[in-house]
Amino acid sequence: MNKLFIVLTASISLAACKKLSEHPAGNLTPDNFYQTQSDAVAAVTAVYSTLTTDINNDFPIYGRNLNLIVDNTSDNQVYSPSNTNPDVRALGTATYVSTNDRVRKIYAQLYWGISRANIAIDKIPAIPASQFVDPSRSAANLVREARFIRALLYFDLVRLFGPVPLVLHDQGTVAAAGALVSRTSRDSVYAQIIADLDSAIALPAGYTGVNIGRVTSGAAHALLAKVYVTRQDWANAVTELKKVITAGTTGLTDATTGNYGYDLFPKFSDAFQPATKNGKEHIFSAQFNGTTGGFTSTNTLSSFTWSNSAYTADIPADSTVVHIFDIPDQRRGATFYDSLFNQTTSKWVKWPFFNFLKFVDQSTGFVTALQGGQGANSKVNFPVIRYAEVLLLYAEALNELNNTPTPDAYAAINIVRARSYNSYIANGNYNDHTYDLPSGLSAPAFRDAVFTERRKEFIQESQRWFDLVRRTDLGPGQYYLQSVKSMQGNPKAAATLKDTLFPIPQSEIDLYGGRNPNFKQNPGWE
Repeated sequence: MNKLFIVLTASISLAACKKLSEHPAGNLTPDNFYQTQSDAVAAVTAVYSTLTTDINNDFPIYGRNLNLIVDNTSDNQVYSPSNTNPDVRALGTATYVSTNDRVRKIYAQLYWGISRANIAIDKIPAIPASQFVDPSRSAANLVREARFIRALLYFDLVRLFGPVPLVLHDQGTVAAAGALVSRTSRDSVYAQIIADLDSAIALPAGYTGVNIGRVTSGAAHALLAKVYVTRQDWANAVTELKKVITAGTTGLTDATTGNYGYDLFPKFSDAFQPATKNGKEHIFSAQFNGTTGGFTSTNTLSSFTWSNSAYTADIPADSTVVHIFDIPDQRRGATFYDSLFNQTTSKWVKWPFFNFLKFVDQSTGFVTALQGGQGANSKVNFPVIRYAEVLLLYAEALNELNNTPTPDAYAAINIVRARSYNSYIANGNYNDHTYDLPSGLSAPAFRDAVFTERRKEFIQESQRWFDLVRRTDLGPGQYYLQSVKSMQGNPKAAATLKDTLFPIPQSEIDLYGGRNPNFKQNPGWE
């Protein structure tokens, strides 16, 4: 990881999560590996690595695979004409089935990370205390970091698949390793997520040097708030968000207590460049260093051969996605581009369509980036949660809690809008109120405004499908259906309410050969 280096040594690459089991390689096992503080640090680094690498050198969770699942099934993004993968194309047309390889892959990847986290959580406390000579990497904090990652991965799982097996220990070291697992209720999974994040709240507020990029207490509060928003537990969400939002933020009348120094970059594109990664807007990010080969740490969200292809791997769903932005909105230019430098003619070529720009690594300059093949080696971090989302979650939660947009709800969303229109300075201050939301909005109208702002802010950040399906004010699944059915050309005509949950991979259902009555397929996918 950038500054948090991924060290995938043989001692850490003990296993891959396949059918929720571990298969140690050689003579090195979890029992004889965990002896020193260095072993503990390496184990937790390996937990982080599951966010940005894949055991089979496939797209990592946060390097494109989650995006394929969450954005290609939304109204924001579709596969491009150059993409011939039938499983990806099926996601873009709502015709995927329970044997879809991308669905199977994300399920396996999430449990792979959970498996590594479980081993670290189980094994680190057994290392003698005398081995922990560096107080900045205590056993307790290393376990808390692993618990945060486990919570994040279960949060993705439960939102994608609903009830899922809740596995909390290394399956290779428990007596019931061969037992049939059952799907655990959403409430129980969320209870564990909350417990893990409550533990992670005790982590440090920040780091320096090589430790930058690790989980902080601010990240734990922020992700916990997002969990509460997803659960529509508005009161607890507001409580947690106040602990993250920087104290003294201009425009907020109700006291916030955040002391983490979070703020927005005045320039939106700075949230997506290597030079500014892990900056003041980044609460927690999956760290990418642009390496290739073996276990990669490469963000491939915008990869393709820039000089030879007319299309990236995935493209905006239709022109509506681009035109939801006003021309002055700086997010438009930072999210899309429609020109390419032709090396043969040395001229810029303007296309009649747009591609995604947000995750293009421009560290060598915009023209250079579009001339070469470096798009496949992007060092741009993936922001799992950034400060702009905290402000928008705060606006949403206040509106829902009070059944009307409060002054602070307006202030929070307007700070994000001010940045979008180039007038943001710092700490909530901006000097042009032209683009503030109009006062007097009803609760439903303000809700619409928040979701519209979220759509603009988080394109390609694996947010949109989650937002579509978690909104229930129109009835369960109706906001999702209305949104995807209104797309130009109706590419998702096949979408139904069953698509508000993904199918459990058929390989998992078949694993038990019908022997486990408690492990059934999601409704509509049987």
